[in-house]
Amino acid sequence: MSEFDALARIRRGLAQLETGSLLRKRALLESAQGAHVRVDGRELVSFCSNDYLGLAHDPQLAEAALAAIKKHGVGAGASHLLTGHHRLHHEFEQAFAAFVGKPAALMFSTGYMANLGVLTALLSRHGEVFADRLNHASLNDAALQCGAKFTRYAHGDLDQLEAQLKKSAARDKLICSDLVFSMDGDIADADRLLALAEAHDAWLYLDDAHGFGVLNDGRGGLGEAARQSPRVIYLATLGKAAGAFGAAVAAHAEVVDWLVQKARTYVYTTATPPMLAAALLASLQRIESGQARRETLRRHIATLRAGLSGLAHWRLMPSATPIQPLVIGENAEAVAVSKKLLEQGLLVPAIRTPTVPRGAARLRISLSSAHAADEVERLVAAIRLLDAERAR
Repeated sequence: MSEFDALARIRRGLAQLETGSLLRKRALLESAQGAHVRVDGRELVSFCSNDYLGLAHDPQLAEAALAAIKKHGVGAGASHLLTGHHRLHHEFEQAFAAFVGKPAALMFSTGYMANLGVLTALLSRHGEVFADRLNHASLNDAALQCGAKFTRYAHGDLDQLEAQLKKSAARDKLICSDLVFSMDGDIADADRLLALAEAHDAWLYLDDAHGFGVLNDGRGGLGEAARQSPRVIYLATLGKAAGAFGAAVAAHAEVVDWLVQKARTYVYTTATPPMLAAALLASLQRIESGQARRETLRRHIATLRAGLSGLAHWRLMPSATPIQPLVIGENAEAVAVSKKLLEQGLLVPAIRTPTVPRGAARLRISLSSAHAADEVERLVAAIRLLDAERAR
């Protein structure tokens, strides 16, 4: 049987990815997620997950989920607007809104679906989206899908954003930004973004995937003014520091009512299992009482940053968050360094183009409160040794 052209193009494309050290392969996790994992048959210390507070395998979350399964079953069985909206979903939405200081909230199956749902519900061809150039791919896809004009500003360049807003003639304007940028680990200036939104009558949509649970006593990256503003829409994903799955959007109550009517990624999908909402209610309690975990995390960040300062060949980017990017340079070298660390039992992912710019391939070191202090020190020592060996 002859090969058809489309399949041949795929085969050539895969070969090109492999040649450029860009072919991604899935590691097989054989244990619970956490700081210590079994991957592809090996016991490893993982600096590879977003489980910043060590809640992904927390017994209280598991017990809450199991109790809900026994009482309510596994599947929701229907969309939210039919019979899938369970009392546990409702209770989590109320608890989440109260915790982050917004009037109302809405659960989505994923952060990706939340971003698509919100932007397509609020904007049309009469609108314009203003987006930080380093926003997550889901925000970019949402901006492209909503039909509005899509305008991007250089990363963190709010003077450029201000100039763009002044020139805009759009009826509806929306500024969207990550709060903690997933590959650089830096934090957006939410207060100035809000000031620009107010000055130019725009929505402000903040994706706090990596700040929720970690920043501001766990309540995320919003300041008090943003919590109070009706123009601010806040997203937290729940599979990172919260240790579970899904996403929640918090906003003015009428905005949430509108999303229930118009967010297609909410309306036209089966509701998440009630047991997930039960686990998330337990997670909120753990986050709220988790100051000791956050203090441990801050100590790990300080240890890593002090230990990796002054490397000869690689550069640790500025970050006060659990995301600590070590810029290596070329894709092949980043992959090679990651493999050498893996040989020492340290799982640290290499991030390559197109996720990051060409020439800026990096190790994305993710810290967790579940790491022991000596494990962070062990990683520092291993990286410093590899940096020194590169000079020989």
